[in-house]
Amino acid sequence: MRLIPKRKSARITAAAVVGAVLVGGPLVVNANANQTVQEEHPAGPPGVKAKGAYLLDAGAGKGMWGKAADTKREMASTTKLMTAAVVVSSGVDLDRKVTVKQAYRDYVTKWGGSQADLKTGDKLTVRQLLYGMLLPSGCDAAYALADTVGTGDTMAARTKSFISKMNAKAEQLGMKNTRYDSFDGISKKNENYSTPRDMATLGKYALGSKNIRKVVKSKSTKQEAPNGRVYTWTNTNRLLGSYKGVIGIKTGTGSKAGPCLIFAAEDGGRTIVGTILNSGDRYPDATKMLDWGLDKQSTSDVKLRKLPKNAERD
Repeated sequence: MRLIPKRKSARITAAAVVGAVLVGGPLVVNANANQTVQEEHPAGPPGVKAKGAYLLDAGAGKGMWGKAADTKREMASTTKLMTAAVVVSSGVDLDRKVTVKQAYRDYVTKWGGSQADLKTGDKLTVRQLLYGMLLPSGCDAAYALADTVGTGDTMAARTKSFISKMNAKAEQLGMKNTRYDSFDGISKKNENYSTPRDMATLGKYALGSKNIRKVVKSKSTKQEAPNGRVYTWTNTNRLLGSYKGVIGIKTGTGSKAGPCLIFAAEDGGRTIVGTILNSGDRYPDATKMLDWGLDKQSTSDVKLRKLPKNAERD
């Protein structure tokens, strides 16, 4: 099974000869040598409107196409994918129970973030909180996770240490153009940014966790607290269940970041990961990128999965 579509193999071979990593537009930036070279076939998927985009063949570890792939942009709630990666890689017991604090709810109210609507006093496991964070994009769940996995004597100290862990993980993964100042994408210092290339790297890494993979591919879930309360959460990623083979990963929307999306799909033994930053047409953009990356005929008429009226939008 070929890992790179034949019609793109010449492009990737040419890039390898000059030691370049593919990016979008007519230029290719070699991140390692800090040089700029000409891309042989810059066109890529037609009609992608996002300000930043990138497509990665995860199995081959090869960049396939990009648009402003190394331009730093805010990424809103796609930040929560790194939160999940840090939680899972920390070694914390995913069945550890966490008591929901009123502070988590107050935080959402103060900042107007999306929420899992956690109820004060409920005891939920770390695993359940991952669902609450990654499906309805719950900032309250993200706060609970950062407060649980971070270290320190106060909530402020614990969340600060957790964000430090996020930046350390980004450095470990080689995400050179990424910086986190929040655990959920609500930036307080305007120092929460990444690039399409770096976010695709994170997407590939996150999919290496069977726990994260299981969560992000769920269209919805019901999670019960010990007191019998049942939480029903719907995945905000409308591409999931609409485009065959899509397995996640995370949405994000912000006033400065615009609509964002990290997505992934499997087809014929191949996995490709894509990133879209600041696009008013993120799902059509993602569809075009998947069609191109998987050598499929146009599926631009994909009917997106409808979200329940009371579901969060992100």
